[in-house]
Parts: sequence; C-alpha cells; structure tokens
Amino acid sequence: MTYKDDWEDAKRRMTAWWEGEVLDRVCLQVTAPKEGARQRPIPEPPDLLTRWTDADYLIEKAQERFRATFYGGEAFPCFVPNFGPDVFSAFLGADLVFAETTSWAETPVVRDWTSPPHCLDPENRWWRRMKGLIETAVERAEGAFVVAVPDTHAGGDALAALRGREALCLDLLDHPDAVRSAMASLERAVIEVYEALYPIVRRPGLGTCGWLPAWSPLRGNVIQCDFLALISPSMAEASGILHDLKVQAAWLDHAIYHLDGPGALPHLDRLLEIPDIRAIQWVPGAGAPPPSGWIPLLRRIQRAGRGLHLSVAPGEVEVLLSELSPEGLMLSASVRSEAEAKDLLRKAAAWTRRGGRG
Repeated sequence: MTYKDDWEDAKRRMTAWWEGEVLDRVCLQVTAPKEGARQRPIPEPPDLLTRWTDADYLIEKAQERFRATFYGGEAFPCFVPNFGPDVFSAFLGADLVFAETTSWAETPVVRDWTSPPHCLDPENRWWRRMKGLIETAVERAEGAFVVAVPDTHAGGDALAALRGREALCLDLLDHPDAVRSAMASLERAVIEVYEALYPIVRRPGLGTCGWLPAWSPLRGNVIQCDFLALISPSMAEASGILHDLKVQAAWLDHAIYHLDGPGALPHLDRLLEIPDIRAIQWVPGAGAPPPSGWIPLLRRIQRAGRGLHLSVAPGEVEVLLSELSPEGLMLSASVRSEAEAKDLLRKAAAWTRRGGRG
C-alpha cells in the first residue's frame, strides 16, 4: 500500500481483532503529521454541491491528506465517500440540503402512510452520484488506499429522515403496522445498496470498511440507529427497527455497531443479543466522560464476547490496557508527531504484554 509500509502486519492484527483475539499487541490506530511532508491546500470549488460531490476534488483532497499523514499501527488511508448522514434517505427520494460542514434531508418525504418509502431507484440522482464517486475512487486508488462504503444511516434513521423524527415517534403509537411495513421495505433497500456497492469496493482486493476505519478482509461495515435514543427497547422491537439491524448484521461478514451516547444505553442488552454484531464502537458524546471513564460499561461489552473500538486521547491508552482485556480491543488516537506515534506503539506493545484486568 503506497501510504503504509506495514499494511500486511496491520491486516493480520485487524483480522484477529474481528475474531476477538490479539497477536503481538493491542490493535492501535495512531495517526500523526508525516515527517517532512506538508499538506498542500486544494482550491475549494465555489459552490457547496460541487464541494460535497465532485469526484476529482474529493479524491485529490483525500490523496493530499494521505500523502501528509503517518499511519501507525492499524491506521490506514481510507477514502470515505460522504454526502452526509441522510444519504440513504436521499437514495429513496429525499432531497439533500448542503451546508459547510453537514447536510440533511428535506422532510417530510413520507407525508402520510399512503405514500410509504419505496425501493431503491437505479436512476435516482443521489444514488448515481454516489455510485459514480465510489467507482471513480476505486479506479484512482490503484491499491494505494481503501475505499469505504458510505455512511448510510439506513433503517430507523432513514425512516426518521423521510418522515421527520417527531412524526415518526407519534406514528410508532398511532400507526405501528404502517411503520413495520415501511421498515420491511427499508430492509430490502439497504441490502440492494450493499449488493450494488460491495462488489465495487472489493475490486482492488484491499478489503472493506465503513466510515469507521475498522478494516475487514470480507464485507465489513458500521451499522447504527441514532433514532433508538428517542424510543424504548420494546418500541425498537415492535417497530421492526431492531429487526432491520439484525438483517444488516447478518448480511455483513463483519458488523460493528456505533453506540452513540448515554441515550443509546437502554438498548445495549438487546444489541448484544444480535449474534452477528461482532463489535461495538462506544462514543460517550459531548459533555460525557471520555472512554476511560466508562470501564464498567466497556467490561460488560467485553464479557458479552464483543470487540470494542474506542477513539481515545493518547494518555488513555495505558489506563484502558490496565483495565480491559486486549483481546478484541481496538484503540484509535491522534498525536502531534511521527516520533510520538512510534513511541506510543512501542509502549502499547509493552502494556499489552503486561495485561489488563478484563
């Protein structure tokens, strides 16, 4: 791999991570500015649509970032095609509105349940733009970097984007059968998306990942439903939202669930009952303690036989390795220099051998 000399070692460690194992040290993804390289600014297109969707601009910008970044340990260069969190709902008929740092779907698309969400339209303009971006990125990558599957926010998040969150919350009470029927349609649609995109991103033989750089030699992705924070576990079950997550995880070979903030924790037990969810990414959220402040929760996830992915401050690495098992643990950190990154990797190897409480 052009931007990473030790790619084969990193792949072996991440393959073991998916299996809940550890090789010579904990999986640690650490990035830093590359010594002797300075990132060249790429002129921004004048309009937001081009800035978000133009393949030439996005790929050149990413390649410049790859060139100027040191990828230590299990970190690796990954191009993430990203039109924002509501892109899956855009594939199903929503229109996207772009701002400087985010985008959103204009809602409601589903104004009532006489017009439920339909299946994926191959001629949908957002689908064609996304598929074209991914195809171009794969062609340009030439084995130099991984091309990710986009952040879909399918299932319950997509239905919330199509209907509106408040309206969907009321529909769970007033129109539960219609919601379940819509969720079944969305299940079929997300599998259509996966079946169209995975053959493209796997062409270079570099494996796969989602927006979270948890590399898989097979079909890997992040699944999530932030809408769960607004409803009870029983509603998640009755509405079909939980079933959608089961369907996605079962289709994938390696699924990691993005657990976002304390509001999602009431659903953790049921998520851990889904056998095809292999790992949990825990994100404490704004204003909450960092990952090292959640040791009982993290041990609970490990005791359930699931891997963990945590984005941490460099100073947390030793603490977490003293409190958790290194098996199935992946930590991600950014540091200020290449030398600091290499030093952290050396220390992490020693801390792994010392072992944690688990």
